[in-house]
Amino acid sequence: MQQQLNRRRTDTLDYMQSMLGQMRTMAQAERCDMLAYLIEMAYVEVSDIIRGDRPLRVGGEQRNPATAVPFDPARKVKFQ
Repeated sequence: MQQQLNRRRTDTLDYMQSMLGQMRTMAQAERCDMLAYLIEMAYVEVSDIIRGDRPLRVGGEQRNPATAVPFDPARKVKFQ
């Protein structure tokens, strides 16, 4: 069971890394330098986690819910 969870986590991280690489390329093509930089930092973070150089969470498993930022899924954007 644990092996399946580890495999799923690795697959998810690999997918995230791939998507971040594509978004970085898009941001660079549009000359959005700060956005490209921030995406690059996320790409490096995922790479470090995959290699085991960085923990999944900083400061252990405990989390202060008062500091958590709610995540709202992306909505469809209407272009005019």
